[in-house]
Amino acid sequence: MERSEMPVDEFIGSLDDDARHDIAVLDGMLAAAFAGEPRVLWEGKFWGGSDQRIIGYGEYSYENASGNDVEWFKVGLARQKAHISLYVNAVDDGEYVGKAYADRLGSAKVGAASISFKSIDSIDLQALEDMIEHARSVMS
Repeated sequence: MERSEMPVDEFIGSLDDDARHDIAVLDGMLAAAFAGEPRVLWEGKFWGGSDQRIIGYGEYSYENASGNDVEWFKVGLARQKAHISLYVNAVDDGEYVGKAYADRLGSAKVGAASISFKSIDSIDLQALEDMIEHARSVMS
């Protein structure tokens, strides 16, 4: 994936009404948590080869399995066909931060670094905010 030239607000404005509302609420929460850090739209092939557009908050560098230095977002937000995904790349005490909050988030599917849910109505926004703050603090 690569950073896009499209402004994040323009991307959010291009979404359908239902998705736009939920993504805008989550974007506001994430932008506030990562104030002063980059907020960038990423586009291209993602894990599994699917084309994606992901709003990335914050940046960090890591060395991938091939030994290459990679720049990536700390937390990403994406609208999928049937759900919303958050990609939380923070690890605390050897565990992805999202997994530590799995039982508090509400109706969400939690993977290693991914959290998926149908809409903001199906999750506990306070638990989500707590998780985002935790992720930000361990990646600072």
